[in-house]
Amino acid sequence: MIHSKRHAEILRLLSEEGTISIASLAERLGVSLETVRRDVKPLADDGSVLKMHGAVGLASMVGEAPFERRMRENAEAKRLIARMVAATIRDGEAIMLDTGTTTSFLARELLGHRRLTVVTNSSDIARTLATVNGNKVYMAGGELRSDSGAAFGISAIEFVSRFSVDHAVISIGAVDAAAGLTDYELEEAEFARMVLSRGQRSVVVTDHTKFGRQGLVRVCGFDGFSELATDRPPPPDIVAALSHGGARLTIATA
Repeated sequence: MIHSKRHAEILRLLSEEGTISIASLAERLGVSLETVRRDVKPLADDGSVLKMHGAVGLASMVGEAPFERRMRENAEAKRLIARMVAATIRDGEAIMLDTGTTTSFLARELLGHRRLTVVTNSSDIARTLATVNGNKVYMAGGELRSDSGAAFGISAIEFVSRFSVDHAVISIGAVDAAAGLTDYELEEAEFARMVLSRGQRSVVVTDHTKFGRQGLVRVCGFDGFSELATDRPPPPDIVAALSHGGARLTIATA
């Protein structure tokens, strides 16, 4: 890859992810650390990128909220999953969505639906679907997280526990054959567990990068939900665990 093409590829990767470590850039471009540093220097000199300790960021995106940055990660995969799930939801149905980037993509795919009843703890999802197409939106109360604008805690869990919906949908941070569904924050895991229990149909949406990971807090086993919607086939051990737990696997394709 010649010098100018590497510059373009660096800028493309940064436009997708916001910030990337120098080591990750070197690996993804197939060049040495020193070559990446040389490539980055003119981009930093002209203000296109900002150099940080061991990393580089796109100048226009450094300092953005973490949730906005996560919305760009694997965005096309998340959009495909969201489109597939949205096609299974009918006008007039009730849905419950937890906060997450894939569920936020799902909210956007539901903008063509009418008369939905939506229960969520995500201010992003509430803003997306409220006041359009005759929808009714109920948002859980509590302290809003600064990074995601979502409400968590006892009051949020108690609020959503009052509802029974057609479709309960959560996003998840980690899926492992032995550990089941796990996440990285206690409050998020507790809220997700409650959401899954409130739907006639309970759907977990996640892209393939979450397979084989283990988070800190368990949400449930493979018998705790009815369907996993993703963008690529999971590893065989996860497929076997899904089958054993009675959960359906659906895979979105372009």
